[in-house]
Amino acid sequence: MHEVLYVTSEMYPFSKTGGLGDVMGALPPAISGKGVNTAVITPFYGRMNLDGHKLRLVYSDLPVGYPWPSTTAEIYQTEYDGVSVYFVARGEYFDRRHYYNTHNGDYFDNCERFIFFCKAVLEWARLLPFAPDVIHSHDWQSALVPPYLYFEREKDAFWAQTKTVSTIHNLAFQGRFSERLFHESGLPPEAWSMHGAEFYGDLNMLKASVAYSDAVTTVSPSYAEEILGPEFGCGLEGFLNSQNHKLEGILNGADYSVWDPSNDKFLPCCYSADKVKGKQECKKSMLRDFYMSDQLEHKPVLGFIGRLRDQKGIDLLIDILPRLMKKEVGVIVLGEGNLSYEAQLLELMEEYPGRFCVQIGYTEDLAHGIQAGSDIFLMPSRYEPCGLTQIYALRFGTPPVATAVGGLRDTITPYPAKDATGFTFARSDADLFYEAVIQAIDVWQDKTEWVKMVKRAMRKEFTWDRSAEEYIKLYRKLGAKI
Repeated sequence: MHEVLYVTSEMYPFSKTGGLGDVMGALPPAISGKGVNTAVITPFYGRMNLDGHKLRLVYSDLPVGYPWPSTTAEIYQTEYDGVSVYFVARGEYFDRRHYYNTHNGDYFDNCERFIFFCKAVLEWARLLPFAPDVIHSHDWQSALVPPYLYFEREKDAFWAQTKTVSTIHNLAFQGRFSERLFHESGLPPEAWSMHGAEFYGDLNMLKASVAYSDAVTTVSPSYAEEILGPEFGCGLEGFLNSQNHKLEGILNGADYSVWDPSNDKFLPCCYSADKVKGKQECKKSMLRDFYMSDQLEHKPVLGFIGRLRDQKGIDLLIDILPRLMKKEVGVIVLGEGNLSYEAQLLELMEEYPGRFCVQIGYTEDLAHGIQAGSDIFLMPSRYEPCGLTQIYALRFGTPPVATAVGGLRDTITPYPAKDATGFTFARSDADLFYEAVIQAIDVWQDKTEWVKMVKRAMRKEFTWDRSAEEYIKLYRKLGAKI
């Protein structure tokens, strides 16, 4: 019996575009480790890392009935870290080079793809001997599962005891599509209202999930507060305030079995808070890997890892980079995204050879290498629901410079506090960002003070064990017998 079923569009190590994948690779095993029978269901993508995991076909020709009555799916299964993982397979929807979009924009049929996925999830779960106690959906791609189940409860006693939870990882992505797709989705007409799936004449999948879930969570306490206001509410703040009674912020954790420099397969030299000297060896290795000047071994090197888009504030870094280059520092950027930002960064790399380097794309080995080899980590996000890279940076002894928003505010203790672990600035502004970076560089010059900060940062704990306890408490509050 699966007591908690997680529904997600990505899960590390099988699929990942960012934080959602990391979360779903860590939270279900943490819940399972508490003695809860846990499963995950996710799409079977064409570009997926099976990493030696053996799949078995557990159901062929599952009747989904969308978009045509005869449409079916296949369900595959494997095990990952004590968790059953199921994959919904349908070639024309998921066998693509990218998960959601290309450089030209979103796939034109994303709504249909994930309506199909949500319907397949419930059709498959309906065949289980017992209904899950909790079905927990994540972001807009799985957001229609709670509303489907809400209306199924009225006519199918199988679902009578199943509770639903919806987690908002990033409110900026709501799954907003034309009204026509609502009428084809199978939701009943009464769901088309300002209190349900309708949003200014469009279908809003995430709004529907909030409306019909038994509980709604965000990935940090600060973000749960921020989305109730107009600055971060993305147009849904009024509706979210009406649903505030079921909204809760639970901070994400970090998977320290993957992100810990004391035992990291990607690093040339492991190190810890008690033995930090190895970090300098990682810096030398990183500088060689990125063809950076040897002189930077004794200068501060700043690292940025993230999607190259407005949310992450990459434009702020581009703005201040000429000023930073006058300070005899090095800067390394790893990421991909907006083609204009990619082009600007590549031009800057030609302008500052050996001092500024950008690697377009993302690989785990380079991300680990930059976390370990950098002295200071840059995270000038305009908003950050939780953020995981700053949590990784803390563990890798790379104090972050970050905007004081969302999960960044919840995880970084800003200088000059006695227990400081990093640096923050008040709002998304290039001058404020530059001032905070200069402050970090100044503290870096004081080796005694800097080493103290590095060790404090490395000893901070943001474990999934703590997060799992909070989620289990929420499930039990809903009535789940786990």
